[in-house]
Amino acid sequence: MKAVVQHEYGAPDVLAFADVDKPEPAAGEVLVRVHAASVNARDWHVLRGDPYIARPSADLGLRRPNVAIRGTDFAGHVEAVGPGVTDVQVGAEVYGEAPRAFAEYVAVPQDRVAAKPAGLGFEEAAALPLAANTALTCLRDAAKVRPAQHVLINGAAGGVGTFAVQIAKVLGATVTAVCSTRNVDLLSSLGADDVVDYSTSDFSRRDRRYDVILDLVGNRSLTALRRALVCRGVLVLSGGGLYGGGSVFGPLGLMIRGQLSRPFVPQRVVMFNAVPSKANLTTLREYADAGQLTPVIDRTFPLSAAAEAIRYVETGHTRGKVVITV
Repeated sequence: MKAVVQHEYGAPDVLAFADVDKPEPAAGEVLVRVHAASVNARDWHVLRGDPYIARPSADLGLRRPNVAIRGTDFAGHVEAVGPGVTDVQVGAEVYGEAPRAFAEYVAVPQDRVAAKPAGLGFEEAAALPLAANTALTCLRDAAKVRPAQHVLINGAAGGVGTFAVQIAKVLGATVTAVCSTRNVDLLSSLGADDVVDYSTSDFSRRDRRYDVILDLVGNRSLTALRRALVCRGVLVLSGGGLYGGGSVFGPLGLMIRGQLSRPFVPQRVVMFNAVPSKANLTTLREYADAGQLTPVIDRTFPLSAAAEAIRYVETGHTRGKVVITV
């Protein structure tokens, strides 16, 4: 089968569109024929082995990635099931989150797939898993957003941000979205109650204060972010890294400082890492089927052009998600 593989760290040029062995589903796994996959920020972080401090992790390696095939999100149909799989049927249309998704086939643990939202095509469904799950768990689980709370999302026009705006509304919050001028109308159409154009206004210096801030960019200091929170507010840090990160610490720089500051500030600072699950995929499907969650797709690329897709996402100026068709 064809897949996008990486055997060294570097620019997108190190990726190869190559023939690899088709996987076989092991016990508890399903084999999915991939119709679409999507690109996430983690793809270019893994591509470049950035940040260096994360290289001893399961995803990265000291000299090369531990997993050669790129990609995480996918949507497709079940080609085969391994021993012990009882709740997924051959032929079912599914979506999910697992390594090695930039390929014609991917073998996935059965607890990381769920039925595809009925009203979404494969490309739209593939845009959901990692980004929407991140938004869901950051807001629902980490921040514990409640109805009538005021939530600000910094980086609202990106892959996670466009889902976060919609999910915060589902949870009953009043939502302020921070974005560039060209994305103001988009965020309003997704349900944001207030949109701040960062080129003309600094949200951290407005009179308004927020119960929850979800920071997806990392372009403000902790002092500025806390200034925009109510006294007992919650700051959730997820991704980004433009503020003082660099290739050594990347997005972890701001997160580490946030954790170190926790004993000294009244606000709660949370560094959160979303974990894939069938339960969350099911929740996202229910939101999508109810018309409460709509993926925003910026561009699509064929599998053979995955390097260009990642290069585009790495610019940091995408609107919603970039999807790869297989």
